[in-house]
Amino acid sequence: MNTSVRTVSDVIHARFDELTRAERQLAESLLDNYPVSGLGSITTVAENAGVSTPTVARMVQKLGFKGYGEFQGRLHQELEASLSNPIAKHDRWALNAPGTHIINRFADAVMNNMRQSLSEIDTGTFDGVVRLLCDKKRAVYFVGGRITGAIAEYFFTHMQVIRPKTTLMSSNSGSWPQHVLNMAAGDVLIIFDIRRYEADMETLARVAGANGIEIVLFTDTWTSPVAKHARHCFKLHIEAPSAWDSSVVALFVVETLIEAVQSAAWDETRERMATLEGLFEQARLFRRLRSP
Repeated sequence: MNTSVRTVSDVIHARFDELTRAERQLAESLLDNYPVSGLGSITTVAENAGVSTPTVARMVQKLGFKGYGEFQGRLHQELEASLSNPIAKHDRWALNAPGTHIINRFADAVMNNMRQSLSEIDTGTFDGVVRLLCDKKRAVYFVGGRITGAIAEYFFTHMQVIRPKTTLMSSNSGSWPQHVLNMAAGDVLIIFDIRRYEADMETLARVAGANGIEIVLFTDTWTSPVAKHARHCFKLHIEAPSAWDSSVVALFVVETLIEAVQSAAWDETRERMATLEGLFEQARLFRRLRSP
């Protein structure tokens, strides 16, 4: 297995069924507060998981690492990448930037993100999210962070045309308890949480999940802590030659979901669109073309 292109979390999940009972106990301990739970000494990691030190050594080798040092080094790299601030990201890209135009460099990065993300997206996960969004009995809530809130709003704006019972939650966590109060078991909460993960997001996911809410997460390959509470998770590639992460792939998946949901119930969607257009007309929201 080539572990160089996957996170340690991905490797653990992929090999989980091959692990012994003690190794699974260790894996669950590592994933519980990933990646911080694996940054201590081998003895500390073993004690926290309630297993022996040799169990730790055997499992990391079974996962494809030469030893605990290489395993922990990978975790440190992932943590550093997940915490990268915009200035650090810009400086890293500037140092390694090829001598081509920024348009070409950015396009190459985005297309690479798209290729890698598409090769890793599980169609079963995608179809499962479509089924949740098509179920009109479920209310759907959308929330994002300081940057990703814009994608959450974009998703919500389209979905409220396609189906009823949709709510956009503010990025201000102070308003979240009132929304959770209105959520019923089986409702859907779509969360966008990209690296520099926002601390309150995991709290929201934990509380909502404990109340039977179905959580769908859009995150990156380093994976938001919200993932442990999510039923469905899209881990997308986001690197770009910029101080900011790229949202292109996330927007692509969102727009594909929108199309899948509206097509699944097109007759109803078309009727809602026609009604909405009539309301736009009454409100004179858009300019009308005039004959010359």
